[in-house]
Amino acid sequence: MTTITRCTWSTNHPLMIRYHDEEWGVPVHDDRKLFEYTLLDAMQAGLSWRTILLRREGFRRAFDNFEPALIAGYREEDVQRLLGDPGIIRNRLKVRAAVSNAQHFLEVQREFGSFDAYIWGFVGGATIRHDLTTLSGIPARNEESDAMSKDLSRRGFKFVGSVICYAFMQAAGLVNDHTVDCFRYAEV
Repeated sequence: MTTITRCTWSTNHPLMIRYHDEEWGVPVHDDRKLFEYTLLDAMQAGLSWRTILLRREGFRRAFDNFEPALIAGYREEDVQRLLGDPGIIRNRLKVRAAVSNAQHFLEVQREFGSFDAYIWGFVGGATIRHDLTTLSGIPARNEESDAMSKDLSRRGFKFVGSVICYAFMQAAGLVNDHTVDCFRYAEV
């Protein structure tokens, strides 16, 4: 019998295990999926990723399947609808930032041809691989997340501090922070 070794943070909830095993660290090049991570990571600020994952389907429903073109057109009545939705994080600043960030996301797409081309430019188009033996070695930010944060902020994005950008980089596979003994390390 083969034992599967995972990064230990993933073993505390079935949803977290599935997220770790199927998504976390897998390189993403689809703009809609990149926007989903942008929105969810902004919502995570000050909260746990588990809290966000438990509400992910609520976010998907409330935010039109994370379609940035639809969200960019939200009006005040949409913001109020979202603020009344118990299936998401109902933080006024974060909800308004989701709408504003969608507008800026579309601007980046127009400028670079895709958000993918823009965001992967921060890592030279290739995943940064860390050879971590313990979770304590995982950084909270790096030079690339600092640059990403600064540029996104300059473009008007909100909730894009360096730590949030690094979490986005981990989710979207711009960095591989699986520990070397984790079965996903070599797979992504």
